[in-house]
Amino acid sequence: MKIIATTLGETLGDYLAMTLNLGYSTGLIITLVFFIVALYIQLFTKKYIPVFYWLVIIATTTLGTEISDFLDRSLHLGYTLGSLLLFTYLILTLFLWNKKFKNLNVYPIFDKNKEIFYWLAILFSNSLGTAFGDYLSDVIGLSFLHGAMVTTAIILIVVLLHYTTKLNRIMLFWTAFIFTRPFGATFGDFLTKPIVNGGLDLGTLNSSLVSIALITVLIIVSHRKLNKRIMEQYSVQ
Repeated sequence: MKIIATTLGETLGDYLAMTLNLGYSTGLIITLVFFIVALYIQLFTKKYIPVFYWLVIIATTTLGTEISDFLDRSLHLGYTLGSLLLFTYLILTLFLWNKKFKNLNVYPIFDKNKEIFYWLAILFSNSLGTAFGDYLSDVIGLSFLHGAMVTTAIILIVVLLHYTTKLNRIMLFWTAFIFTRPFGATFGDFLTKPIVNGGLDLGTLNSSLVSIALITVLIIVSHRKLNKRIMEQYSVQ
């Protein structure tokens, strides 16, 4: 679900800024409003509701696309400096989170202040992932498909380390979480960019609609599983 959400964030962000020709500044404002509204609903919901949670994830991936592109292209910082800047913000957020709560545990989270740190870390990790995905293709020169394969390999290595070693689980979680974003960025570009540039030329709108359909189905499945689990708990009681 996270990978589909990151792919959607890339294609939808490009649809707003590039296909609709709204520009990165306007796209940034639109996605920021979406993020604030979705986050407000999530923070003041007293229990886990999949659709609200995943709306915030989608909002962070879409906003992350606009933040990265705004830094790299509107402010002309470039992909290398933009990636370093966003990496610094992410590390600072995790440092302040750990300093305040003495851990970086992501489950369970009941404290609203801790949840704000959680969502800020996700926002910066998604922004960083977008910039890093562009870095792989535009600076290093990898094709979109090869960039997606590199990030997939990193995620698979993290999964392997999770099951075969005793490395810190929180560190592995954030590593995997961060690298789902450049995968989404490069795979989203692979879907939308022209064939001559190494893409499939499906367009930002078509790719976004497919991702929306897939994530919608998975959210419905999540709700059904959650309801089933709740009913089983009531039956046991």
